[in-house]
Amino acid sequence: MNALHDTLHRYVDDGRVPGAVGLVAHGDDVQVVAAGSVDTDGTAPMTRDSLFRIASITKPIAAAAVLMLVEDGRLALEAPVEQWLPELAKPSVVRTPDAPVEDVVPAARPITVEDLLSSRTGWGFPADFSLPAVQLLFTVQKDGRALQDWPDPDTWLALLARVPMLHQPGDAWLYGTSSDLQGILVARASGRTFPDFLAERIFEPLGMKDTAFEVPEAKRHRFTSSYSPSPDGTLQLTDAPDGQWSRVPRFHSGGGGLVSTADDWLAFARMLLNGGEAGGHRLLTPTSVSRMTTNHLTAEQRADATLFLEGQGWGYGGQVDVTPADPWNVPGRYGWVGGTGTTAHVVPYTGTVSILLTQVAMENPTPTPLMRDFWRSAARS
Repeated sequence: MNALHDTLHRYVDDGRVPGAVGLVAHGDDVQVVAAGSVDTDGTAPMTRDSLFRIASITKPIAAAAVLMLVEDGRLALEAPVEQWLPELAKPSVVRTPDAPVEDVVPAARPITVEDLLSSRTGWGFPADFSLPAVQLLFTVQKDGRALQDWPDPDTWLALLARVPMLHQPGDAWLYGTSSDLQGILVARASGRTFPDFLAERIFEPLGMKDTAFEVPEAKRHRFTSSYSPSPDGTLQLTDAPDGQWSRVPRFHSGGGGLVSTADDWLAFARMLLNGGEAGGHRLLTPTSVSRMTTNHLTAEQRADATLFLEGQGWGYGGQVDVTPADPWNVPGRYGWVGGTGTTAHVVPYTGTVSILLTQVAMENPTPTPLMRDFWRSAARS
């Protein structure tokens, strides 16, 4: 507890973050530290139930939703996604990763549901953002932290279908796009909106009362402001409590659209640690949880994704540690980081959950010093 307290308060005291909530749980033993304020003006103290834009730690939740539909028989892992996403029935692939976007070949096989879950569709971001196909993807796959600027899912999917894939389906792990496709897939396969499906099948059974794609007015006093670092070291406001998340966006992002709290994500994490069951509700089978939290990448695919994964693996919707590169990299540790300054992980072997929520955005895919120091203190607790 002292290490967690000292770590968070050190970053608040030197001005690198206005505030933070850190949570480390070992079974029923839950340590929580709330440090600093909800904004740079210090208008209110940070509290355990403060609301944050959780960005990419939405991804494990989206993957769980897809697996629920697999268990329902609505989807199948090996099934081509064109059954539900016909816009992707005939994708093209650039002949080589550095080829012009006009130099394409047909996809060698259909994109499957499993390709979406393992982020190996062929669309997404590699280490080299300068590649022509990646530059074109940037015109469609825009910053997921500003979802009010995105079109509706049908329009977005039609635009994506015009972008050639960087790799053949299944050949490479690429970041981002596959998770957003999962949200559209869930909506179309279930016949419900993605927000409604998540609320009914995940949030309500788990008691995740504060997790949603918007923050109603009655809760905005708990909603933190969001910032990005400036070159001069100051923090620039990017979104206020009455800003983007005051209404549901047109695009319901499976890649990063949710707002949540530390305790809500803890409820989801505990469900994973308990083999898919929580409070008498079975959300997933142990087999599905195992698929989520098991590495699906080859050694070559992991090596090509070092910018994002730092040599670790990927399950469904989250990273899976396979090598003890740092003190916190326990083999089997599952979770991810969010571009708004969030992280959440579970360690099945020890039953540990660690969650860090801040409101200062990452500047690149590399985890921030605060994230690494938080993981270090969590590993020691």
